[in-house]
Amino acid sequence: MENANVDKGQVREGVVVSDKMDKTRIVEVTRLMTHSQFKKTIRRKIKYAVHDDTNQSKAGDKVRIIQTRPLSKTKRWRLIKVLAS
Repeated sequence: MENANVDKGQVREGVVVSDKMDKTRIVEVTRLMTHSQFKKTIRRKIKYAVHDDTNQSKAGDKVRIIQTRPLSKTKRWRLIKVLAS
């Protein structure tokens, strides 16, 4: 997975929250944004269904994912690299 072309598609980093499915992981990506009215920093979380071909990531791992073609009904992201276990 290391040789994935990172120039194409968006890249995100997140934490694996579920590894119960075969070749599929649920990754939670947190981003910081400023509230438009109150100017306070808030966290926004979104969960992505990610294709993990070799089942190398486990729950709690920090991973890097890349946007790809539709692989199933919900999977639009692919695992590039496990950053930390």
